Amino acid sequence: MNKGVYIALASIGLAQAAKIPIHYVKTKEWRPELFYQTGGMPSSHSAGVSSLTTYIALSRGVPTIDFALSLVYGLIVMYDAQGVRRQAGRLTLKVNDLDELVDKINKEQPVKFEEKSPDKLKEMLGHEPEEVVGGAIFGILTGAIGYALTKKDRKMSKIKIKFRDWMLS
Repeated sequence: MNKGVYIALASIGLAQAAKIPIHYVKTKEWRPELFYQTGGMPSSHSAGVSSLTTYIALSRGVPTIDFALSLVYGLIVMYDAQGVRRQAGRLTLKVNDLDELVDKINKEQPVKFEEKSPDKLKEMLGHEPEEVVGGAIFGILTGAIGYALTKKDRKMSKIKIKFRDWMLS
C-alpha cells in the first residue's frame, strides 16, 4: 500500500480518537465509544481527504492530476459530510419524534393492533461546518507531518538505488 493511503488512514483513526478527549473537555463526560461513531469534532472524513490531498501536494506537486483528483474528491466528501448527511440527521430526529406523537394519539384513541417498537434511528450522522473545518485543519497537519516523516525514506531509497547500481557496475 502506498504512503498516502497509510497517512490518510492514520489521519482518520487519529481524528476519531481525538473526538473522545474533545468531547470530555466540552461535557466532562468520558465516552470511548465515540471512536466508532459518526459526527462530532473533528470530522474524520475531512481529516482523511485533507491529509491525502496535502500529502499529494507536497510529494507530487499542486499542478498534477493526482492533486486535482484528490482535491475535488475531498471537497465533495466535506460538502457531503456537513450538507447531505447533516440534513439526513435532522430528518432522523423528526422521524424519531414521530414515535412519541403516535404514542400520544394511541393513548387518546386505542387501536387494536400490536406494534413492534422500532429501533430509533441514529441521529448524529453529519457534521456542523466547524467540525468539517476542524477535520480539514487536522488532516492538513497530519498530511504535512506524514510527508515530513516519509521524506527521509525517499532520500534513503535514492541512496540505496545508487548504491545498488554502483555495486552492479
